[in-house]
Amino acid sequence: MSMLTPPGMGGRYRITGDTYPRMRPPRRRVRLVAVVVASAAVLGAAGWGTSQLIDVFSGDRNPAAGSAADCRLKAAAAPAARVRALPAPGRITVNVYNATRRTGLAKDTADQLRRRGFRIGAVGNAPQKLDKKVKGTGLLLGPAAARDTSLRVLGTQLAGADLRTETGRKGADLDLVIGDAFKGLTRQADADRAVTALTAPVPSASPSATAPAAASAATKKGCAAR
Repeated sequence: MSMLTPPGMGGRYRITGDTYPRMRPPRRRVRLVAVVVASAAVLGAAGWGTSQLIDVFSGDRNPAAGSAADCRLKAAAAPAARVRALPAPGRITVNVYNATRRTGLAKDTADQLRRRGFRIGAVGNAPQKLDKKVKGTGLLLGPAAARDTSLRVLGTQLAGADLRTETGRKGADLDLVIGDAFKGLTRQADADRAVTALTAPVPSASPSATAPAAASAATKKGCAAR
């Protein structure tokens, strides 16, 4: 069998029989592939860094998930709730009258109210226009200015009592007229809770306060999500 030398091999390899040399790819192509892969990695990292810088300086962040400092600032800027201004029992004078056929109710009730901090004025039988004519637990009377203040406070002491105002009534004193269904004052613990509920802060219902209230709620939700 004759021996042949493949072209371009300069006589380095000789083919004999059925055995052929293993051909290696040119090294220049391998270097080119490595350069392309490295360039792609560098460009990708540069693009990611650029997007992060743009995001930071443009302030494009989720407002609902702001930082803890943002949450504290927004909470401090939220409008405070309005608190009802009601007089304390010690500034309310109550006249206690009995409009029933049972005796001693006016004095006993007046003594209980005094122990609860109210000032006590007149104590005795109801005037003729009300005597034997109050069918419920009681009737609370006062001037028009007391409708949403001292009358409300006194109303916590006698559940189910009627609250009425009298036009032209002078002074700030209130009348508690005991009626036929009276079985006693409201338990003091329940009455105290009712007074606390009356003086609890309430949000303003004005249109200008609606938007801040909604914004405050959104801020609290976003901060809680953190």
